[in-house]
Amino acid sequence: MKTGKKNFTIVSVRTMFFMGAIAAAAAILSLGSCRKDPLNDMTEEESQIYITNRDTTANFSSYTTFSIVDSVAVASNGDTARRALTDYDKQLIAAVKSAMQSRGYTLVDKAAKPNLAINLTRIDETFASTYYDPGYWSGWGGYWDPFYWGYPGLGYYWPSYYTVYTRERAVSVDLLDLQHAAEDKEVKVVWNAMFRGSGVWSTSYISNMVNGAFGQSTYLKK
Repeated sequence: MKTGKKNFTIVSVRTMFFMGAIAAAAAILSLGSCRKDPLNDMTEEESQIYITNRDTTANFSSYTTFSIVDSVAVASNGDTARRALTDYDKQLIAAVKSAMQSRGYTLVDKAAKPNLAINLTRIDETFASTYYDPGYWSGWGGYWDPFYWGYPGLGYYWPSYYTVYTRERAVSVDLLDLQHAAEDKEVKVVWNAMFRGSGVWSTSYISNMVNGAFGQSTYLKK
């Protein structure tokens, strides 16, 4: 009797453990069915990332003036880049202009020989890279060539940052050093921001994207 009772107790424990495991698995499945998928259920804004890079040798407080392009370059896969000035482009230009002014830089006309120049690009379904050596500009023939800023014959130069290749829509903001272009015999990009993710071409997110990029670049100020 004593042995049988012992065996019965062991069987009961095993049964309870098995039933408990089933209940736990059911609870996990139930929770999983209600939980938001971290990738597929993200909102457009949640999917967006702001990548910023800088030339660590640049002294951003030494610059005083800047100018910005009057339209946005649109680079599409396999096509020659073109200029555009849609409502989105106008708002993008205004937002970047405002962000620079809030950092203490003075906006001037490009004919006034600004210290800094800003190029803006919307990238559409192309392999966009934040590895600027020479970066995606080589594929677009230097659309915003230095001639636009008064430096014909000079090429763009980007310090080596890191590589991120993707095939999607993106927006790039390039800050060029014109102050030292003549002596360096090249136009160097001293700061870059790239916006990636869903909806980056929507006017709804321009303010957040620009503020986010400048917000994580505290060194960018007069």
